[in-house]
Amino acid sequence: MMCTVIHCRATVTRSAGGCGAACDRRSFCKQAAAFGLFPLGPIAYLGVVVGCSLGLFVPAFGQEFDIERERIIQSERSDGRQLSTRGLIHHLLRTEHPKLAFDPEFTPEEFAAWQLRVRDKLEELLNFPEVAPQPAPKKLWTEDRDGYRLEKWEAYPEPGSVVPYLVLIPDGVTPEHPGPAVMCFSGSSDTKENLAGEPPLHPSFEPDGRTHAGWRHAVRNQQALQFAKAGLVAVAVDHPGNGELSDLAKYRKTSADDRNTLSRYLIDAGRSYLGLSVFQKRQILQWLRSQRFVDADRIALSGHSLGTEPLLMMAVLDPQIQAMVWNDFLCPNMERAKVCTKPDNRGVRPPANFLGHCVPGLWEWFDYPDLVASFAPRPVILTEGGPTHSLNLVRKAYEIAGAPENVSIHYYPKYANPTDRHDGEPIPEGLDQNEWFEYANVDVPCHYFKGYFAIPWLTKHFRLPDCGEVYPPAPPEAVPEPLK
Repeated sequence: MMCTVIHCRATVTRSAGGCGAACDRRSFCKQAAAFGLFPLGPIAYLGVVVGCSLGLFVPAFGQEFDIERERIIQSERSDGRQLSTRGLIHHLLRTEHPKLAFDPEFTPEEFAAWQLRVRDKLEELLNFPEVAPQPAPKKLWTEDRDGYRLEKWEAYPEPGSVVPYLVLIPDGVTPEHPGPAVMCFSGSSDTKENLAGEPPLHPSFEPDGRTHAGWRHAVRNQQALQFAKAGLVAVAVDHPGNGELSDLAKYRKTSADDRNTLSRYLIDAGRSYLGLSVFQKRQILQWLRSQRFVDADRIALSGHSLGTEPLLMMAVLDPQIQAMVWNDFLCPNMERAKVCTKPDNRGVRPPANFLGHCVPGLWEWFDYPDLVASFAPRPVILTEGGPTHSLNLVRKAYEIAGAPENVSIHYYPKYANPTDRHDGEPIPEGLDQNEWFEYANVDVPCHYFKGYFAIPWLTKHFRLPDCGEVYPPAPPEAVPEPLK
């Protein structure tokens, strides 16, 4: 234990950007002297450092660690109170209930009143900045493509901020013949250029499958291009810190900044990463509605993975959004936090998602299935399933709203057959991340934009001609029809 304390102090000095190895050695010497460890020769010094380093990865000598025994966080006190702070948090997760959770027993009138309360509370939590009027968006250039016109614009949502975006306008869509539109939001490491099927702005943003594990399905994730080819005006926008909105990411051969840092600074300033993302995208949505070539009564939002979060919040806040393409699995995040407690062999329990997913106070009021439920009766498609009890909650909301036909649900091919799913309710505690995905009916390698489901579904709701087979086509194992 003594050695571990010394090593950790030296490590903190290095990671804080101190004066380098010489400073570390001086710090170590002073601390070692205080504990009576000198005189030490170079070999002994090295042995202390190596031995102490191991203390970060293995339990202390003589300490027994049983992963199975520690799977579930339990109190060993007779009063049930938790000495462990992690245990306190789990006590809250087990006992607290969101104040505006969806109630399956709502009457239609109660449901409508609840939707208004959810909308008002969500806008309060996102804490959008109040800004003076800003310059109107500006078009940078226009180029013709096969079957559509590509335009690049930039918006100015608030002082100090520029947000570029791409617009794909199908041939035949004009002010005299306006078309429906869809805003497209990517997954975590994707960019607006890939959404539009365009070359990356920098070689480091190239979806080569090596530097971007999440881009192994780059062609399938070109949702804006797929929608445009089906006859919809498509708008592609980067997330904060992604692609063109990143800082030094290109030098690190990645397409995204350290969004934990961005999120932390925003939270300290009373805002959030998701709040910023929604604020920026809402300004572009407002511009989109004003375009004469767009049918403002037929505007949808489409998101993949990280993109489903601003998608959902924009859809809940804006009653004029006519449809929502949710390309991810749907689960209660509170449940995920509650059941993912199995430690690894170092005694570390599964970590939380990055801070960009955090809206302070959200769990006090509702979880994501509640927000999706509040979108009823407007059409929604969920293309990657999730825990069936979450999906049933959404189905119930659409029944109460009188539009059960407006919710379309698909599972991953691996879980298309109900006998292959883990549909226990609630999901048991004591899982690691992989076990959680299995219980949530999630097939991680097949996490990509399911255009072969989403595009025919949306074109049908927007009364467009049959678009034929979508490219890339559905894989052979995909189930062609929605599962009820």
